[in-house]
Amino acid sequence: MNARPPGSEGARVCVARIGAPHGLAGEVKLHAFTQEPLAVGRYGALEAEDRSRRFELTSLRLAKRSLIAAFAGIADRDAAARLNAIHLYVPRARLPDPEDADTFYHADLVGLTVEGADGLLIGTVRAIHDFGAGNLLEINPAAGPSFMLPFTKAAVPVVDLAAARLVAAICAPPAEAGRSRPPKAPARLPRKGGGYACG
Repeated sequence: MNARPPGSEGARVCVARIGAPHGLAGEVKLHAFTQEPLAVGRYGALEAEDRSRRFELTSLRLAKRSLIAAFAGIADRDAAARLNAIHLYVPRARLPDPEDADTFYHADLVGLTVEGADGLLIGTVRAIHDFGAGNLLEINPAAGPSFMLPFTKAAVPVVDLAAARLVAAICAPPAEAGRSRPPKAPARLPRKGGGYACG
């Protein structure tokens, strides 16, 4: 079981996205991001990304490629259509810890300190992205532009949520006149196993 990082209590997790209307009575297609789709209905009120609206589910059922959901106060197709593409969030505290030690919520990773293989500080995790080839951590260094790091065991061998840090298989840049450079050659990370030698 993964410990939650300090300060994660106020974090939110995106659990679903509202799709097109379904029928005439206000139902919508709902695309769940949870491992078990129907789990979306067990987390209580859902909140829009900008926190402007809260949604209470009144019904939820499985369909072929999505869920079919109804929300309190949404009674016709026009009202349902106005909800299309809204992403729905719940507080991280409502969600169970992942059972797999190698599975993490994005909300638990954002803000973690990133250390290099040499033990020196590289930066912090700014965001997690997936452009189709797997998850990438966007790292904010102490100075300079952010950069991407693959979120794989080879590239990130240590994730310590309790200590709010992770270790990347790259080296921290040497300090030069108070300025820092991007870490050494993230592109040279091994694809399978092994490590990165810091020099």
